[in-house]
Amino acid sequence: MKQYANVAVGGTFDLIHKGHKILLAKALELGEQVIIGLTSDEFANSIGKELEYSYKERLSTLERYLAETFPQSQYLISKLNDYFGPAVVLDQIQAIVVSPETAGRVELANKDRERRGLNAMHVETVEMVYADDGKPISTTRIRNNEINSEGQII
Repeated sequence: MKQYANVAVGGTFDLIHKGHKILLAKALELGEQVIIGLTSDEFANSIGKELEYSYKERLSTLERYLAETFPQSQYLISKLNDYFGPAVVLDQIQAIVVSPETAGRVELANKDRERRGLNAMHVETVEMVYADDGKPISTTRIRNNEINSEGQII
């Protein structure tokens, strides 16, 4: 039996790296059903993220990764046009899995849920994943050819 019936997690997932894999694995470990928010191209651009791949390409890559790595897991991928998408409107979501860089936003989401008469989500924080040089793994660092997707120095 898993800890929660329904869990949310989100990201841009432009280049799926070790940090993303750990974040997704934690969500799928904790939740019977996981709603995975995938940032839309429009929202990513509005918050200053540079994308290498379109939403359609990122969705395809994410679906392939999940099917290969977690074939027995129950999940739904939802397009995110804001920071939280369905996490603020679906009462059945009991927890949200976040990284330390996004954990601060959950308080705002829970306040929004409270205004809607919904229960607060439990926050499950997954620590940052570091590359071999001790710095966090990030899509930007991978794109800049500093490290690979597993955090090894190039």
